[in-house]
Amino acid sequence: MLSVKHITVHYGKSLALDNVSLEVAKGDVVTIIGANGAGKSTILRAVSGLAPLTSGEIWFLNKSIHGMTTTEIVKLGIVHIPESRRLFPHLSVLSNLKLGATLRKDTDSINKDLEEAYKRFPILWDRRSQKAGTLSGGEQQMLAIARGLMAKPKLLLMDEPTLGLSPIVINEMGQVIEDINQQGVSVLLVEQNVPLALRVANKGYALQTGRVVLEGEIDEFKSAETVRRAYLGE
Repeated sequence: MLSVKHITVHYGKSLALDNVSLEVAKGDVVTIIGANGAGKSTILRAVSGLAPLTSGEIWFLNKSIHGMTTTEIVKLGIVHIPESRRLFPHLSVLSNLKLGATLRKDTDSINKDLEEAYKRFPILWDRRSQKAGTLSGGEQQMLAIARGLMAKPKLLLMDEPTLGLSPIVINEMGQVIEDINQQGVSVLLVEQNVPLALRVANKGYALQTGRVVLEGEIDEFKSAETVRRAYLGE
């Protein structure tokens, strides 16, 4: 589905990613773990067209997408839920949700997906007329995910979805990711909560200073000494 091939990314003169390759197959939840500044978010930004490549290629559904605009990439079915949610705080919950469907013209299907969003996150129905900026952190994350799903993604890029949330809400987010995947959406997940990431994913990549230092199917990945020692406290 997604094939990232030997990409290198610079921010000015600073090297952010160095010859990084990864794959997301249809139906997968793939997680990227690593320390702050390792380049995890830059991978998502590169895939969604926000970080230009210095070199390398990115393919989605057998189509080269590097060099495409973010709008073109969204139309293909890749949706990026960034860190910090990036909601429109002065707009209502409902308006934020409708903005997720901006590129769609299928009104009946959009309304059906609104109903699905409220079914998945009932609190958003209760808050539908409330300004997004007045929601709690957990409610804002639910809104960010629901807004992303309104674009009908084939692949969802999720950047730190549990950042700053309470343990109870973090556990709920893990279930949400699993439910989204079970409904046919593939997920590329960047997550500092490594136990949760390893619980929901079926493949993992570990990143260190812009390079992939470990990759594998999740059981093999979890059992690697590097992961156990550096991320699981063993």
